[in-house]
Amino acid sequence: MKLLRVGTAGAERPALLDQDGTTLRDLSGLVTDIDGALLADDTALDRIRLAAASGELPVLDGPAPRVGPPLARIGKIVCIGLNYHDHAAETGAEIPAEPIIFFKAPDTVVGPDDTVLVPRGSVKTDWEVELAVVIGRTARYLDSAEEGLAHVAGYAVSHDVSEREFQIERGGTWDKGKNCETFNPLGPWLVTADEVPDPQALALRLRVNGELKQDGTTAEQIFGVGEVVRYVSQFMTLYPGDVINTGTPAGVALGKPEPKPYLRAGDVVELEIEGLGRQRQEFKDA
Repeated sequence: MKLLRVGTAGAERPALLDQDGTTLRDLSGLVTDIDGALLADDTALDRIRLAAASGELPVLDGPAPRVGPPLARIGKIVCIGLNYHDHAAETGAEIPAEPIIFFKAPDTVVGPDDTVLVPRGSVKTDWEVELAVVIGRTARYLDSAEEGLAHVAGYAVSHDVSEREFQIERGGTWDKGKNCETFNPLGPWLVTADEVPDPQALALRLRVNGELKQDGTTAEQIFGVGEVVRYVSQFMTLYPGDVINTGTPAGVALGKPEPKPYLRAGDVVELEIEGLGRQRQEFKDA
């Protein structure tokens, strides 16, 4: 299933993208929202599947609504740095022996086509298309990558927007360059895990002003999805509705020759992951 939330910011309603790929079905009469509580409740997901199969879900008519983040009330966003062989190579970094973990605050999340703000004083705002993993079962001290995959409810497109000067040159941790306002567009859909049989075989692409910048595959991940979930569960408990951003392939501005083509107000970024949908953002000054 492709679950999404539509409407004005802060007042989104749950919806389902029909199998025809264009029709939106209203879920608000069946569930209150798409969040961790829903993902943890197999009976709720089964009710949605049955209602969709029966054709009883009403169509959302009218003009195309704004698409918001596909997940409400996110608990935490765990991010994995330098998780693609080609991205590590382009930045001159050593392949990490263990996953590099940092965090994004849930309030960085915006809709997939919402405006992204270039922070005040920024000169190195960068792009990063990423596969987001959404947790569906409480995970703690998992024993295997297979267990890790079994705790995944679904997947989404994530844009891990980054400010490299804040991240790398201003001291401390990476978090300063990762948590600026609007720095995590998410969606358009939360695609349930049953529709993604192999998360290590997904194409990722990103364009800036129409020019292809990133063209990668999750097969390049150093630590695959199941292993990432297993590993993270050794250090913190993952709850339904938590999100893991699993890293970005080669092609970011940081990895380009000087002068590096960092983002400026007026730039348009478009990104997509095979089977998970597309995003489009215009960048504006904060």
